[in-house]
Amino acid sequence: MKLNYEWNQHVIDISEDEVLNDIEFSIKVLTPSHFDDMKSIQKVFESNDDITDVLVYTYTNHEYRVIVRKDYYVDFILQLMKNQLLTKVEWKKELP
Repeated sequence: MKLNYEWNQHVIDISEDEVLNDIEFSIKVLTPSHFDDMKSIQKVFESNDDITDVLVYTYTNHEYRVIVRKDYYVDFILQLMKNQLLTKVEWKKELP
């Protein structure tokens, strides 16, 4: 099963790449009403006991590079959804 997601392109620009045992996201928040959402997501992961689960690097103009360990991928995607940065999240069966 693969986790697929969709987003409103007027709210964020997002891309992801697999790098070794991590998933790296490039995220740019485009809508002022969502500017604080990435900070909220960062606080969620900083407040747990695992310091290497999700690393958020903040850049100018509300751009972020986020490195997510594969075992926290679903948690991170669900946090994006919870903060309304994604519009849809669903499991899809992968074709052989």
